[in-house]
Amino acid sequence: MKFKTYNIFFSKFANPLRIKIISSLDKKPKSVTQLSDKLKVEQSRISHALRELRKCSIVQVEQKGKKRIYNLNKETILPILRIIDKHRNKYCKIKGK
Repeated sequence: MKFKTYNIFFSKFANPLRIKIISSLDKKPKSVTQLSDKLKVEQSRISHALRELRKCSIVQVEQKGKKRIYNLNKETILPILRIIDKHRNKYCKIKGK
């Protein structure tokens, strides 16, 4: 049963656009418009990717007036990203990076 859970969770990360969104939200929350401008991707594609990331609460949304502001889940996702960075720095020797 863990395999299915892992598959569902990690499949959300298995998309280059979703990874770019996660990386962009790592520093500060952003709206769809801000993400679209920063990543040079049309807003509909950003919105679709965010919908997938919300399914596992990788990103969360807060309504501020008419804008929706997206941020990473601070309880679980930010710590996971820090562990991944630590693991990569210690064990993933990638040339040119």
